[in-house]
Amino acid sequence: MRKQIRPRIYGDDIKAYDNIFKDELRILVIGDLHEPFTLEGYLKFCLDVYAKYRCNKVIFIGDIIDNHYASYHETDPDGFGGSEELELAIKNIRKWSKAFPVADVVIGNHDRLIMRKAFSSAIPKKWIKSYNDVLGVNWKWSERFVYDDVQYIHGEGPTARSKAKNDMMSTVQGHRHSEIYTDWIIGSNKKIFGAQVGCGVDEKSYALSYAKNHRKQAIGCAVIIGGHTAINCLM
Repeated sequence: MRKQIRPRIYGDDIKAYDNIFKDELRILVIGDLHEPFTLEGYLKFCLDVYAKYRCNKVIFIGDIIDNHYASYHETDPDGFGGSEELELAIKNIRKWSKAFPVADVVIGNHDRLIMRKAFSSAIPKKWIKSYNDVLGVNWKWSERFVYDDVQYIHGEGPTARSKAKNDMMSTVQGHRHSEIYTDWIIGSNKKIFGAQVGCGVDEKSYALSYAKNHRKQAIGCAVIIGGHTAINCLM
């Protein structure tokens, strides 16, 4: 039998190897999807990033679904009807669920639209189905998650850097489609970061027409390692 030869690594190489394989959370943070208006290829991009950084957890940062037909703003009269848009969104989200069957989902303002409409119409919560029941997934939904002293929020208020300063806590958020960055705040006894994830939205879709004169969409995601390292990944 031929003897198996194992390569030996030393110095900085072994430190890098140990860092990759040590037991800690390596979280892939996926930007706003706004299904069914997600950019073609964004799912594959996120899968590639997940593999590249050997991630072991996934967080969707909010606005999984767009709900354009139910917007409080003007909707496109030539766009999908409510049933058609929802069915297409569900079909697309199944692909994400197949790729990432276990995931945390931060509830975004667009995800919340139907609940807001129900509240405005005085419909009791008991009449409303859960996100999982409607979308056919088995994910964990919440307004906020905390892992390794890092908070994950959708970010409908200040920027990630401002939220990190205000809460004195590392913060990862989405919502702001044209921003993708990581800023560090260094103090005498503590260092924290604010990370904007970017998004996965197709800016050419009619649902994004309101932003046609705004800054370009920042297509990307993020990886947070052990709460101590934040990596922005641009598509």
